[in-house]
Amino acid sequence: METAPEPGGDVPPKTKKLRVQRKKPRRYWEEEESAPTAARGSPRPPGSKKRKQEARSQRPKNAYIQKKARIAKKPQAPKRPRERRNPESRQTLSGAQDPFPGPAPVPAEATGKFRRINKSKKLPHAKPQTQNRLEVAEAEEEETSLRAARSALLLAEEPGFLEGEDGEDTAKIRQADIVEAVDIASAAKHFDLNLRQFGPYRLNYSQTGRHLAFGGRRGHVAALDWVTKKLMCEINVMEAVRDIRFLHSEALLAVAQSRWLHIYDNQGIELHCIRRCDRITRLEFLPFHFLLASASETGFLTYLDVSVGKIVAALNARAGRLDVMAQNPYNAVIHLGHSNGTVSLWSPALKEPLAKILCHRGGVRAVAVDSTGTYMATSGLDHQLKVFDLRGTFQPLSAQTLPQGAGHLAFSQRGLLAAGTSDVVNIWAGQGKGSLPSLQQPYLTHRLSGHVHGLQFCPFEDVLGVGHSGGITSMLVPGAAEPNFDGLESNPYRSRKQRQEWEVKALLEKVPAELICLDPRALAEVDVVTLEQQKKERIERLGYDPEAKTPFQPKPKQKGRSSTASLVKRKKKVMDEEHRDKVRQSLQQQQKQKKAKPEGARPSALDRFVR
Repeated sequence: METAPEPGGDVPPKTKKLRVQRKKPRRYWEEEESAPTAARGSPRPPGSKKRKQEARSQRPKNAYIQKKARIAKKPQAPKRPRERRNPESRQTLSGAQDPFPGPAPVPAEATGKFRRINKSKKLPHAKPQTQNRLEVAEAEEEETSLRAARSALLLAEEPGFLEGEDGEDTAKIRQADIVEAVDIASAAKHFDLNLRQFGPYRLNYSQTGRHLAFGGRRGHVAALDWVTKKLMCEINVMEAVRDIRFLHSEALLAVAQSRWLHIYDNQGIELHCIRRCDRITRLEFLPFHFLLASASETGFLTYLDVSVGKIVAALNARAGRLDVMAQNPYNAVIHLGHSNGTVSLWSPALKEPLAKILCHRGGVRAVAVDSTGTYMATSGLDHQLKVFDLRGTFQPLSAQTLPQGAGHLAFSQRGLLAAGTSDVVNIWAGQGKGSLPSLQQPYLTHRLSGHVHGLQFCPFEDVLGVGHSGGITSMLVPGAAEPNFDGLESNPYRSRKQRQEWEVKALLEKVPAELICLDPRALAEVDVVTLEQQKKERIERLGYDPEAKTPFQPKPKQKGRSSTASLVKRKKKVMDEEHRDKVRQSLQQQQKQKKAKPEGARPSALDRFVR
C-alpha cells in the first residue's frame, strides 16, 4: 500500500536555502585559528562542532527560527587624497581626447556688458588691507561677469522688429494686418474695451506685466489679468480718478482721487485713506525703494514709504500746479515738468532740485525717461518733441516739430518712443536697447476712437496700452519689450507662495531713500575731497597729525606676555606717555608767554593768583 508523501517532503527545507545565503558567524576561537599557532592562546573547545551538528539534526524539517544575521564588516582601506585631474588630460569613453579642452572662451564684449567695476580708477593712498579687499572684490566681479556672459547663451528669445517689403512704410501697416499675421496667442493680446460711459481713462501695468489696472474720470476703477481676461475687481469710487498705480505687487492698488489718496487691495476693499496727500494729479511708484511719489495741485512733491506707512519727504517745487511727472528707472530720480518750460530733477534727500533743464519755450506737457536712464523725451506747448541726453550734459540730441503737440509720452524696454497726439498714437524706433530713437519717420501709427489720456508699454510683452476717452486699447508693437525676463526679479508666472517669498526678500533688500542721486555708481566710490577735509579738521582740532608718525608696535615676548590684553596695555601706555609729553610742552609754552610781559606794564591786583 502506497503512502502519500508528506507535504513538503520532496522540497528542500527553506532553512537550508537561507543557511547557504547567510554567512557563518565567527567565534572567538575561529578568529584565533586564522592567526599563526604560536600567537594564539587557548585552543578551540573539543567537540563543539559535533554538538552543533547534533542540535541541528534534532530540529523538525519545516521549523525555522529567525535570527539576526551578523554581517562581518570588510576592512576599509585608508582613503587616498583626491587627485586633481587636469581638464586637458580628460578622455572620452572611446579613448579620444577632447579637441577643445577647457572652458569655452567668452568674448570681451560679452563680459564687458555685465562688468560694473572700473579697474582704471585706483584709490590714492590706500592701505594694504583696503587694497587687498578691493582686489578680492574685483576678482569676484570678474568671475560673476564671466558667468553672466555664459548664461546669456541660454536666453533663446531674441527681439525682432516689423520690416516692410521692398521699401514699404511700416507706419501704414494697420493693427488688423498685424493681428492676421501673428499667431493666435499674440493676436489675443490685441483688444478694445468700449467704456465711453466712464472715460477718459488712465491705466497702469504691474511690475511683472501680467495685470492691468485702469481708472476713469467718473469713478470707475478695475483691475484684471489681461492675459487670461480674468477680472480681479471692479468698483466705482463715486469720485473723480486722476491717476492709478500698482504698488510693489498686484495685490495693492493706489488710486489718486479728487480729494485724497486711497489704497485698495485686489478685491476692491479700501485699506487706507491718506489725507496728507490731497488733490493729487500724478502718481509714480519706485519699486526698489518702496516709495510712492505723488504730485499735487498745490505744488508739493510727496514721498510715501508704503512699507512702514510714513511720509519720507514733502518737497515744495515752487512752480505752481504739478501735472507732469515721470521717474527715471535707472536712478529713481523724479522728473517734474513745469509751465515755464523747465524740467526739474528731484530726490527725497534734498529740498532743492538736483538739476533744472530748460527744454521748451512754452509749458511742458509730457516727460518720459527710457529704462537705461540715458535719454529723456519731452513735449511742450511749442509743438516740439525733443530727446535729451541725461549723461551729464543735458543737451538736446534730436528734435521734431509735430502738427499738434504730444500730450503723452512713453518709452518701451527696447527704446521705442510712443507719443499720443489727440486721437493718434505715433511710435518711433531706434537701433535697439539704449539707442536714440529716430524721430524722422514713425515706426507705427494707429488712430483711436477717442483722445489719448494715458500711455504705457507692457513689460516683457510687445504691447502698448492706451487709455482714451472711449475706453482701453491694447496695441501690438513688435520689438517693444525685452523678450527674456529675470524670474527672480519679476516673474509673470509666479504663484502666490512665490510672490510672498519675493515680498520678504524685496523688503530685506530695500534701498534707503537717502541714497537716491543722479549717479548711483558714485555711492561705491570714496569721497577723497571730503576725506582730506576731515583729515585737516582733525589736525587743527588736535594740534598735531596723529598719522604722521608710525604707530607703536610692541615686540613679541615669551611666556604668555604677548597676549592680546598685554599688547593693548603696552600700546596704550606708550600713547599716554606721548600725550603727556605734548601736554607738558604746551604748558611750558603757555608759562613762557605769561612770564614774558611787555616792559613798562603796571602790576595788576590779580597777579597774586598767578602761579
